[in-house]
Amino acid sequence: MEPQNISIAKVLKLTSPGMEVSALGDEFIIGEAQGASALSDNRILDILRYPIRFDGYILFFLKKGHYHIDFNLKTYEVHEGSLLVTVPGNIIRVGQVDKDRLSDIELAYVVLSRQFISGLQLDFNKVFQDSVQVLENPCIVLNEEQLALAESYFLLARQVVQSSLSNKRNIIGGLLSSLSYMTEDIWTGQLSEKGKPLVDSSARASLTYDRFMKLVTEHHSQERGMQFYADKLCLTPKYLSKIVKEASGRSGPEWIDAFVILEAKNLLRYSDESIKEIAYKLHFPSASVFNKFFKANTGLVPSDYRRRE
Repeated sequence: MEPQNISIAKVLKLTSPGMEVSALGDEFIIGEAQGASALSDNRILDILRYPIRFDGYILFFLKKGHYHIDFNLKTYEVHEGSLLVTVPGNIIRVGQVDKDRLSDIELAYVVLSRQFISGLQLDFNKVFQDSVQVLENPCIVLNEEQLALAESYFLLARQVVQSSLSNKRNIIGGLLSSLSYMTEDIWTGQLSEKGKPLVDSSARASLTYDRFMKLVTEHHSQERGMQFYADKLCLTPKYLSKIVKEASGRSGPEWIDAFVILEAKNLLRYSDESIKEIAYKLHFPSASVFNKFFKANTGLVPSDYRRRE
């Protein structure tokens, strides 16, 4: 099964009485979910059980309760006080939801489209270390002081959206800019304590990297050569590879392969399609070529990966 693409408009259609939601068109949502009523609609549960992909940003923190969530096929146990951030390209899945535990769950969330961020001219990827650290470390736990600050930002942003102010978008943009710097401080601080290397880059490299990643998110199933992406960005493959390496610590081909492997693992785990069909869907010339590619990147042939999962 390919990840279902979810839009903000679809999120709004699926909200239930247990979810307090405010929105700015189809580009920005801020809301809370509390108790079993927040997921009372079986359509939401059905969607959450399968992989989804959102081409934007989601920030949410758990105020109460705990559950498990998959980011890019890796499972995280989310506890009270956890802050999670998903960036464009993430595959997200919540496993079997225990309805008996829903009454214990209380969370707040903000959903932003790429268009909303672009319109604000806010370098969101730069704030989150060009998405690299968040792609690999989407979940951190806030201490009491940090959680109180996050809640203050959330309450103020929701009041702005619900107000009669005429310049809400720019006001929210200012709040997001401020919040992003606070979040960067928390994120990089915790990763530094864990000994995680942090990547820095120039503004120009960051912009090119962001455009490259957007293209890879859209085209990785069909295009695995750097020439395609370099042509789209009016650069040479060698120079683009250098910029991507500078911005993220990974080469362009490594990022492309990572997305293809993630897509392949998702299809092997959740679909009933044959390996030949998956190879065709991912535009490999043959199943044998796909097998060699998959084994080179995972150490397993696709059939062994599927049996193990």
